[in-house]
Amino acid sequence: MGPDSPEITLSIDGMGGDDAPAIVIDGLAIARVRHPHVRYVVHGDEAAIAPLLENHPDLTTHVQISHTDEAISMDDKPSQAVRRGRKTSMWRAIDSIRQGDAVAAVSAGNTGALMAMSKIQLKTLEGIDRPAIASLWPTELGESVVLDLGANVEADAKQLVDFAVMGATFSRIMTGLKAPKVGLLNIGTEELKGHDEIKAAAQMLRDLPLSMNFIGFVEGDGISAGHADVVVTDGFTGNIALKTAEGTAKLIMAYLKAALGRSLLSKLGALLAAGAFKILKAKLDPRAHNGGVFLGLNGIVVKSHGGTDALGFAAAVDVAVDMAEADLINQIIKEEQVVATVGEGEMTDGGAQSDSGAADKTAPAAQ
Repeated sequence: MGPDSPEITLSIDGMGGDDAPAIVIDGLAIARVRHPHVRYVVHGDEAAIAPLLENHPDLTTHVQISHTDEAISMDDKPSQAVRRGRKTSMWRAIDSIRQGDAVAAVSAGNTGALMAMSKIQLKTLEGIDRPAIASLWPTELGESVVLDLGANVEADAKQLVDFAVMGATFSRIMTGLKAPKVGLLNIGTEELKGHDEIKAAAQMLRDLPLSMNFIGFVEGDGISAGHADVVVTDGFTGNIALKTAEGTAKLIMAYLKAALGRSLLSKLGALLAAGAFKILKAKLDPRAHNGGVFLGLNGIVVKSHGGTDALGFAAAVDVAVDMAEADLINQIIKEEQVVATVGEGEMTDGGAQSDSGAADKTAPAAQ
């Protein structure tokens, strides 16, 4: 957005993350250059935050500190965080959305606590049973959206359909695709593969007149290959896939670094190919894809990786700005209204419903 864009306010958990509040303030300094029309309410310990702002004089006019000396630790259980957390920086960051003082919140804090607090304060949108965590995933063809990345251990057919609807909306905002290709993550691409819930979800998605191109099932290697613009799965599977991919990327970079430093000749080759390696490193850099959105809530909450640096936190702020300015919530509501017109009875005809939706299976993503 340009300098003439309407001013908006983001709510920031200043104390969330491994190296907060330093990386938060440094990240906002980067984001200020990208989004000069954005203002920030930073919730946290003023004694710790104010000196950091002095290092960024251009940022001081964009930031308001909302003081609280209480914070959620990365080790707090969600239930504990909710019971004692109403004066913490995380709770107050979310509360700013509920009060209408900000259009979105960003936190690098405890994922489980953030999800629990967000659900309690913001509630889910009508027709959505559970929120899901969505994020961009680098692929051979560019970027794809993958969800759920850890909000729910299990998901029934209707919930997978909701994830697909929300993921397609997220994809349209982030990539500009009018009808993104949507696939369900499965153990094979054949229609007979997979459990009853995923097969039922596939049938529902084939029948829904939505602004997406449902392509059926996608296997694990199809995520990075870019076979689908949106890949839908339950949070247990999605989080394992995410952490496996992150670990593999780190392993490749470690092997490459070791190989290039093994001899004088390999070091010379590395020097000659420095430009190519720089491009590779940038593509594999998780900071460029930092910022998972809690889709399905009556408000925009973006989760930054807890161990990120200033560049990564700035990327999460970028996502929050994009979601707010694209009116994410109303776009999801519009698509969910189409799902609702199909009728609950028809939605369950595509396959047997398991008991997985009967109890709350929501669980925090791994930190």
